[in-house]
Parts: sequence; structure tokens; C-alpha cells
Amino acid sequence: IEMYNDTYFKLLVFVLFLFVNQFSWAESQTDGLPVETVFTFPGPLPTILPDEGGFGKGIIDLGGLEVAQVPINISTAQRVWSTYEGGRDNMGFSIFELTNNIPRNFFKLGFYAQPNNQKRFGSILVARSVSSISNLRPPEDFIEVGNTTSLNIKQDWPAYVWQPVCLDGYQAVGMFVTADPQKPLLTQEYTSCVRSEFTEQSEADALLWGIEGVSVFNLRPIIRGTQATGVYTGTFSFQGLSSTPLPPLFSLKNTKLNMSCMPSEAQTRVLFQTYSPLVYFHPEEDFLPSSVDWFFTNGALLYQKGNESNPVPIQPNGTNLPQGGSNDDLYWLDYPVDKTLKEKVKRGDLSSTKVYLHIKPMFGGTYTDIVVWIFCPFNGNANLKFLFIKKLPLGDIGEHIGDWEHVTLRISNFNGMLWRVYFAEHSKGTLVEACDLEYVDGENKPVVYSSLHGHAMFSKPGLVLQGDGNNGIRNDMERSDKVLDCGLGYEVIAGLSGVVEPPWVNYLRKWGPQVSYDIEKSLQGFAKILPWFLRKSFYKLTSKIPVEILGEEGPTGPKDKSNWTGDEGHS
Repeated sequence: IEMYNDTYFKLLVFVLFLFVNQFSWAESQTDGLPVETVFTFPGPLPTILPDEGGFGKGIIDLGGLEVAQVPINISTAQRVWSTYEGGRDNMGFSIFELTNNIPRNFFKLGFYAQPNNQKRFGSILVARSVSSISNLRPPEDFIEVGNTTSLNIKQDWPAYVWQPVCLDGYQAVGMFVTADPQKPLLTQEYTSCVRSEFTEQSEADALLWGIEGVSVFNLRPIIRGTQATGVYTGTFSFQGLSSTPLPPLFSLKNTKLNMSCMPSEAQTRVLFQTYSPLVYFHPEEDFLPSSVDWFFTNGALLYQKGNESNPVPIQPNGTNLPQGGSNDDLYWLDYPVDKTLKEKVKRGDLSSTKVYLHIKPMFGGTYTDIVVWIFCPFNGNANLKFLFIKKLPLGDIGEHIGDWEHVTLRISNFNGMLWRVYFAEHSKGTLVEACDLEYVDGENKPVVYSSLHGHAMFSKPGLVLQGDGNNGIRNDMERSDKVLDCGLGYEVIAGLSGVVEPPWVNYLRKWGPQVSYDIEKSLQGFAKILPWFLRKSFYKLTSKIPVEILGEEGPTGPKDKSNWTGDEGHS
């Protein structure tokens, strides 16, 4: 018996050692990872001015279902599981559960996840019903979406992922995670089923992590835009762990949608002064921005099809431009005929530059987009990187008159905090979270880099190629003394109550002429300087160059772009 007890004791000590060591190992894995540090803005957050509206009040009423936005930080959330490989920078990702500072009578809708290569940043919504009808209720059951026991990854311990099973007429908007195979308890704490009236379909947003056929995504509403009702919840989905189809997860829905939580004009100006970007142009940039008025008053001309010999000078602010209609090729803008003045206009005037702000609701009015439009009178030629040729100027290819670019500040209407910035990059773009941005020292102003000649917007300096692998059209970004502080000169052109849109906003035709030339012939000319065995690769590469770079058609203005009423990067 003594021998048995001694063996049993030693075995118990050994098991306890493994258990403690497992937690110590897990903690050591997180040491030094960005996710262990909570992101803070470098400068003070905006002071929300007193106002009769609902902006910045912390709680938004969706029409009988109130939601609050809880930040994921040390005081509010506990890390429940992490893996340390796969995903962004092969650092893995972590899952968090809200444990503290949840507003009174609000309930969790799911867990939050983020990559380990980011500082801890983001938020998740909690909800409470404020109507006579029960808009929230506990799940009827939980189903296991899958677990990580079979994944050959570095992880704290196996994670078990659960999806709520809701009563008919209710939907789940998030998932829950446990460290053991026992289902979450069916308690009031997990009142996570939302009445269907307050939900709508969701889809995958940003990829958070993926390995061995498993993918983890943020969720977002499928339908997005200025009139869309879908609300971003902050939850995630696990895909690939289950071999059987699962019920879909949903986004929340704002049934009220009266925009009462949007910022007032005064509040919008405070927000923009806090987050207004600083745009760096390349030191070799010849074609800088200007204000629209400067472009008009320095000789820009309006042409009409069939009367090309009699162009009309454009009045300041575009008061004589055709209004409305469509991009029907009946009108276009061009430079003054005088060569000296033409060259002056072509190169822009940084000192006169203003940016133009379009204020619009997003995600059912729970966020505000401040779209910052920048006008350049000319877009320069493209440069190609191809094998050993680092920089091959492509002549006229890529040039066009009248270049509109933009960045978008996406701000939470719960608290006035910057969440993401969209960088327009030719016909596409990138959403970057606030924790991953570069800022002006001591301020919350994001730094933006404009690419050489093309003016595409990027969050970092360096070289970005559009094409195939290590070859393609060059986007060169670098700091210089050619810099635009967007907060020093701006004009709100649309979106706020009482703002009258300038006439040029409703000019929906081209801001430059369509110049036709034989692109194929030009490319053949460049191919001739290459050895014969490289020409096939050259043609294959140029076939992948975006159409807007190869073409020379004058662009249309901001109001003709899909993001005017839609989401960024989503028509």
C-alpha cells in the first residue's frame, strides 16, 4: 500500500508538473508577440462636442435592440486560446472572451479573434433588448463546429469551437470557444441568439488565420453602402473544421437607420482635424495635386463632341459645367491651348491644393466614412520592372489628364475612434487597421505615401509591383519635402446636412480627353530591345497590367465612382 501510494503521489506530481508547464510554455510563447501589447493612439483622442444627436454616446439603438462597442484590451477581455504559427507573418492568432466592463444588462454575442502580429486592437458588440418583445434569448443548444486536436500546430491546448443553436425566429451572430470538449453552459450569460428582424446575411471579411485547410475570417454584412442596414459585429467564423454544412452566421441589422448617431458638422470637423492624413509625394514626382478651382482658373477647357473647335473656359467652381447625365462621351475637360500655360497646369500647384471631403454612413450608420478626395491635373507615365531591368519607362503608357485619388477614414460612431483607413490603389485598394498605420509624431494623423506618377495611395514607403511576382508596373513610394497636410486646406463637398455640393461634383463626364494610340505597337517597340527568349515573358507580363494603367482615357469625378454610395473596394 505504501509503495502504491508513493507511486500514485509521484504520478500526481508528474501530471501537475505537465499541467503547470503547459501553461508556462503557453505564456512564454506569447511573450514578445505584438498581440500582448494593447495598441494606443499616439495623440489624444477627439473631444466629442456636446450635441443633441447620438454620436459618441457609446450605445446605439438599432430599433429596439441596443448595442455597445467594447474594446478588446487587458481590462475587458481574457485570452482563451492561441496558436503560434500560420497566418500573417506565421505568428498565428488568438481568441478572446469579454470578461469585464460589459455594460449593465448587455450580453455577449460571440468571441473575438485577431492575428498575433498585430497589437491588441479592435472591439466587439454586446447587446440588450429594450422592447416589450424579447429580441435576445439564450441558445437552445450548441453544436461543435470542430476542434484543433488533429491540427499539427503549436498551440496552448486543443480548442473546441461552438456555434449556438437558436430557436426558430432567432439567429446566431458569433461563435464560442472552450478549452475542453464540454459544451458551453446554456445560461443567461450566453444570451447570444438575436431575433431575425435584427439580423441579415454575412460573409467573410479579412482572413485572420489559415493553415491545413482551416480558415478564420472576420464577418461583415454582405450588402454594404450608404443605405445598407447591416452592422459590423466584430465576431468571426471558423471554416474547414466541420465536414458537414453548418447553419450560417449572421450580421446585426439596424432597423431604425435614421442616422441619429452620425456626427454633426462641428463634430465632423473635430474628427477630421484629429485624423487628417499627411500625404508624402515621391521626391521625383513632377505632377503634383492642385485645387479644382486652381485647375479651372488657370485655363482648363470644356470640350463638347461635334464642337471640338470651340472649347469653353471653365468658370471657377465649375458653374458652367454640364450637370447630371452620365459618362456619355459628349463632354470632356482638357488643358489650355497655350503650351506654357499647359505645362504649368500639368504640373499642378501643391500650395493651392485643397482636399475634398465626402461624409457618409457605413454599416447601418454605426460608422462614419470621411472620404478624402485629392485631385491631380495629370497622371504620369508608368514604369516597368522586368527581370534585370529595374526601371523601364513606358513612354506615354499610363498618362492621362485629370487624376482623382482618395483615402478614407473609417470612424466608430460609438466613440469617435479611428478604426480603419482605406488606401485607393488604382482600381483596387487596401483597408488597413488603425493599429497598423504610421502616424505623424505625437498625433493621430495617418501617414500616406503617393506612388510616383500614378498617385496610388499606400500606407508604407517602398516598392509595390503590379503584375506577376517580382515583375510588373512599379509603384514607388518615398518621403520628400513634397508633402500635403490634408488638415490645412479642405472643403466638405457632400454628406453633411446643409452642405451644397459644388457644381463640379455633379459633372459626371470625363475630366480628361480620351487619347487613342496603339498600345500593342508601343509594347512591341519595348520588346524589341529585349533578347528574343525574353519577349514571350514580357508579353505575358504586360497582359496582366491593369487596364487603367495601359489606357489613356480621362477619368470621371468622385461622384461617378462606386464608393460614392457603396463600400470601399465593393461595388
